[in-house]
Amino acid sequence: MTGVTVCFGTVNSIKALWETRIKKSKEDLKRENEQRERAAVVRLTGAWEDRITLAKLKEKLVTEDGRVILRIENEEWKTLPAVMVQLSQLQEWQLHRTGLQKIPRFISSFQSLIVLDLSRNAITEIPREIGKLSRLRELLVSYNRLSCVPEELSDCDSLEKLELAMNRDLDDLPEQLSNLKKLYHLDLSMNQFITIPECVVSLPALEWLDMGGNRLERLPDDIHRMEKLHTLWLQRNQLEYLPDNISRMHSLDTLVLSRNKLRDIPPLMEAMTNLRFVNFRDNPLTYDVTLPDMEEGVAEEECDREMFGREFMHHYIHEARKRGLQTYTSVLNVPLEGVIEMASSL
Repeated sequence: MTGVTVCFGTVNSIKALWETRIKKSKEDLKRENEQRERAAVVRLTGAWEDRITLAKLKEKLVTEDGRVILRIENEEWKTLPAVMVQLSQLQEWQLHRTGLQKIPRFISSFQSLIVLDLSRNAITEIPREIGKLSRLRELLVSYNRLSCVPEELSDCDSLEKLELAMNRDLDDLPEQLSNLKKLYHLDLSMNQFITIPECVVSLPALEWLDMGGNRLERLPDDIHRMEKLHTLWLQRNQLEYLPDNISRMHSLDTLVLSRNKLRDIPPLMEAMTNLRFVNFRDNPLTYDVTLPDMEEGVAEEECDREMFGREFMHHYIHEARKRGLQTYTSVLNVPLEGVIEMASSL
């Protein structure tokens, strides 16, 4: 009788254990099914959201001059969705005032990109992947929050125009950027540069450079190496003098130097015959120079005079040379008069 009881108890225990396992298995299976259903819903929802986002982006596409452009302005796009890679044939981005904080790393998927215009956003970093854009001609990221530029940008062999104005903390550029053989337009205005970076001086095709509104204290002595430069903006800096070699910049025709700390104009600049426009306004120059009166019969609008322009520069150099000669003569006359007086007394 005892043995039967033990056997019956054992059977009950096994049965209870089995039922527990079956119940747990059913619960696990139910949970797995629920998770799969939730995942499917998420995927379906994500797919629909991607479709909606993609449709929204496609509404922003325009075609101009045979070029497909994504144009977004005054809308909030702090980040760009990964679904954008489905528009990888885009040739131009124009995203302005969107609050964009990052250039996505999938930018490297846009191999057809020619113009990347992301001005007036909140971008803090240019990703290294930018170097994969071998067809990129223009990179416009002015009025953002950049503090540095990646050396990989030098791999953009086709780059012709680079604008980095008003990024506030930007004060240097990687030396590798001198490899940009086609770059002819560079805007570095309103940043924190204290001198023109060596890589800029070494750019072989540079024609237009704006470094106004920085903290430039001096210009490089070898500034004449920028042989093709025709326009140079240096207004609102801390320049106290100009190197003589600036006169060897034979292609230069526009030079803006207003609101610096210049006290003199190098006499050698008189030989810069190609210089059509120059501005020395608001500098503490040593001599006060007034342009001579215009000839009678010459209308003011025809004369087109600039008080601190090219004509002023020539008159200033002439005046400085004349006064310098007078000073030199005065210095020579002092001991000569003394000798005469001494001879008379004898």
